[in-house]
Amino acid sequence: MKKKIAIMFMALAMAGSLPGCASSSTAPSQSAEAPAGDARTEQEDSAQAEKTSQEVQTVQATQPPQTGNVSGESVTTNGGTEILLSALPFAVDSADAPAVYYSSAITPEALVNTYDALGWTPTGKVAVKLSTGEPPASNYLAPELIKDLVQKVDGTIVECNTAYGGSRSGTAAHYQVAKDHGFTEIANVQILDENGSMTLPVNGGTALTENLVGAAFGDYDSYLVLSHFKGHAMAGFGGAIKNISIGLGSSEGKSHIHSGGKGGSMWSADQDSFLEAMGDAGKSVSDYLGGGERIVYVNVMNRLSVDCDCDGNPSEPDMHDIGILASTDPVALDQACNDLVYAAPDSGSLVERIESRNGIHTLENAAAIGLGSRNYRLVDLD
Repeated sequence: MKKKIAIMFMALAMAGSLPGCASSSTAPSQSAEAPAGDARTEQEDSAQAEKTSQEVQTVQATQPPQTGNVSGESVTTNGGTEILLSALPFAVDSADAPAVYYSSAITPEALVNTYDALGWTPTGKVAVKLSTGEPPASNYLAPELIKDLVQKVDGTIVECNTAYGGSRSGTAAHYQVAKDHGFTEIANVQILDENGSMTLPVNGGTALTENLVGAAFGDYDSYLVLSHFKGHAMAGFGGAIKNISIGLGSSEGKSHIHSGGKGGSMWSADQDSFLEAMGDAGKSVSDYLGGGERIVYVNVMNRLSVDCDCDGNPSEPDMHDIGILASTDPVALDQACNDLVYAAPDSGSLVERIESRNGIHTLENAAAIGLGSRNYRLVDLD
């Protein structure tokens, strides 16, 4: 029998009274100091303010019928932990909020079912963006887990070269990694920047005015973004937003984002400018793809290490697996994943990684520039 742990949430009642990649062994030059005080309380206060703002501005809209439990009291994670919906500070019971679909199962069937809940049909040539993973032992999504979904959409797996050393900085070596990790056995693979970069304009960005993606980015009509949600040595966490910014950036585009759009050494930017540049780059991708009409996002919350798939020797996870989540809104999706991490009783290491890099600022900026909404409606498919 699964052990259930009720996670109680008190901060809402108190809110009105309260005022590319590097090794994880050392903090990156871009990292910010952890904010003073209780980081969880600060996030909850921010959530309450945003919820209140959205409720005041609510406009009723007709939504398609949803499957699953929209307004249940709790969800159960893959590891058997019960998490109260009241413990998820940005979850709202509003038809206007973007839906985030949740399955506690982490299986090929559950991955397909969670994607199907989106009701999205890709058109034209389909790209599946994922991380091929840095050798020798990174936590990339296993080909046997994603095979059915990739083949369901008749997708080509796409990636871009890295801007740092390692096994994926050159195109030939990168294709070899994709083969060694089993991706070429389930689908065609293309390194989007093997022939250079394509420039996308950034409209209304905070740090960037342009974004450099792989030259072949525009050859695809629809994008399915498959992300392994986890920690990250520089960004704090990696999910959908990082996958469409750093992930789709060409090698020079990655350097441009890491520098906060300032050029020079890609490791020299201040931390917040780097985080803002990721959201800016992500918005340019979404805008190009029909304002988000031709792109959807699936995050898999397993092997929740503090380190990313660009680390060939990541720290072993010390928290339990959570599940699979999907949305048409990358900000809502990444926020839901963060909320679930914060609510989990064994997430101390990952929360510390997120807070020490000021990772939540990625979501703050992404929402502010219009990439998506931090508020979301969690739809439990279990």
